[in-house]
Amino acid sequence: MKFARSVWKILVAIKDGLVLLLLLLFFGALYALLTLRPTPGAVQSGALYLALEGPVVEERARLKPMQLLSGGGRSKAVQERDVVRAIEAAAGDERIKAVVLDLESFGGGSQVAMTHIGAAMDKVRAAKKPVLVRAGLYTDDSVQIAAHASEAWVDPLGGALVAGPGGTNLYFKALLDRLKIKAHVFKVGTYKSAVEPFTRENASPEAKEALGAVYSALWEAWQADVKKARPKANIQLVTSDPVKWISASGGDAAKAAVAAGLVDRIGDKVTFGKRVAEIVGADPAAGEGAFKGTALATYLADQTPSTDGKAIAVVTIAGDIVDGDAGPGSAGGDRIAELVDKAAASGDYAALVVRVDSPGGSVTAAERIRTAIARMKAKKIPVAVSMAGLAASGGYWVSTPADRVFAEPATITGSIGIFAIIPSFEEALGKAGIGTDGVRTTALSGQPDVFGGFSPTAEAVIQQQIDSGYARFVGLVAEARHKTPAEIDKIAQGRVWDGGTARQLGLVDEFGGIDAALAWAAKAAGATSWHPVYLGTAADPFGALLDQLADSESEADSAHVLGTQGGASDFAALAAQRQGALAQQLLGDLSRLLGEAGAQVYCLECAGMAPPAEPVATPPANTWLALLGRIAG
Repeated sequence: MKFARSVWKILVAIKDGLVLLLLLLFFGALYALLTLRPTPGAVQSGALYLALEGPVVEERARLKPMQLLSGGGRSKAVQERDVVRAIEAAAGDERIKAVVLDLESFGGGSQVAMTHIGAAMDKVRAAKKPVLVRAGLYTDDSVQIAAHASEAWVDPLGGALVAGPGGTNLYFKALLDRLKIKAHVFKVGTYKSAVEPFTRENASPEAKEALGAVYSALWEAWQADVKKARPKANIQLVTSDPVKWISASGGDAAKAAVAAGLVDRIGDKVTFGKRVAEIVGADPAAGEGAFKGTALATYLADQTPSTDGKAIAVVTIAGDIVDGDAGPGSAGGDRIAELVDKAAASGDYAALVVRVDSPGGSVTAAERIRTAIARMKAKKIPVAVSMAGLAASGGYWVSTPADRVFAEPATITGSIGIFAIIPSFEEALGKAGIGTDGVRTTALSGQPDVFGGFSPTAEAVIQQQIDSGYARFVGLVAEARHKTPAEIDKIAQGRVWDGGTARQLGLVDEFGGIDAALAWAAKAAGATSWHPVYLGTAADPFGALLDQLADSESEADSAHVLGTQGGASDFAALAAQRQGALAQQLLGDLSRLLGEAGAQVYCLECAGMAPPAEPVATPPANTWLALLGRIAG
């Protein structure tokens, strides 16, 4: 017995020692990670080096602990306001001799975001500082950025490709017919094409008409921006006959890009780095082609935002609007409503600006956000909406309480409509020899029956709720825009509009970005001095630690050494990337058919312009349609 006790004591001592060792290792790692955080004062004289890794988004998704524990990290992305703020600050910063944008791993962004970045670059050039850009392969978004550069470089094995807006959607009706799966579609809106992939084998004439008009406006705005910034760019040559254009340079796409005036010089990353070093100074200790410079995170840490004057709250609604607490990166209705309600209750804010970059989503989540904004407005607090690249369907629903709506010519908005999709499998089961039968006490007993089929009563009840939701949507817009429901119905019907047309139709009040919306809100609040406060971005030590761990590689001290290739390097690589994007679209479309979303105010044709979103949290079954979706799923 004494021997057993001795062994037990030894085992306990070993256990305690291991626990102590693990604690020491944990706190040691914690200290090491915290010391990686960029600190003010680390900015050195040289270049502001901006490696735009991944897409430019309105709001970055927050890294979750399980993503880190599973060995995965957050997808690379950069916030538009961070990039613009850094570039604009560099214009007047004596330490910054040049701005360098590395687009090797660039994932694109909305046309509105590219316009803002280009305008910031113009301010640096107006301050007599060079702006240099380099990429392997330029596409529409990066061509727009490069147009504003004083020197645009392309890799010798790269090139440029201008495709213009537009693309492909997937249509599943023939497949569903073959599988004997019936998609029950409930909608209001002639142009509400979100349901068409499940009811048609191609796009309807109405959908093509609406989207064609929007894309035409976007294309004109894109060309105008590029030609203004780079008059020598021959867009007509590039787009009219790309094969002839590249053949004229002996099949060398890089030389063709120079010949068309899209870029200025050809060179690999070492050659480009040496060119930057001629301007800002070399950094021999960091290797061949390295130059003195400061990365984005370090530079932003050095910039202390003003806190003078009154505070203007800014709430961001970015990505799909979903039920629950999802986000940042997607717009969880509960999370955003709570942010707005806390801001209203605090009494700390003179006005509210709602920044919207969303194709919409859940009706219940959109309504939760809208009512929270309306409650803040009811406290006599001025509310402005600033539409980014996308504020359609549910993105417009949440905008209706605003006193003033700002958008830009390239903003996609409208899509005032509503739908629900629920599959049933009675024909597929019958073909497999499986029948259904039972006893019912009412017309709705056992309904919705996704195995035996929907009864006419169940279908009528669902369609009634969709009709009611559309009437509510139109009524909210009519009240907000001081029009009759009939007037709004004529321009609603699920149709999307570009920002310019939306302004003409009265859906938008004024052109301008978030700065214009902030200035209006401050003036409406009687504030001569003010500063913005972005809700939901307060320091979270644990979240900051996770972010630091995920970002430490790309934001290391050697960030002024040009990054490795991560984006498409040639046309074949671009095709492979877009094949992956098509697969993601397929998954998204199937999720809409088989998911649990219930009634939706979502713009399918806008989805390709939406920022990346976090996985959608499972919504609560708090509505009839959500319950149907849960059963169907």
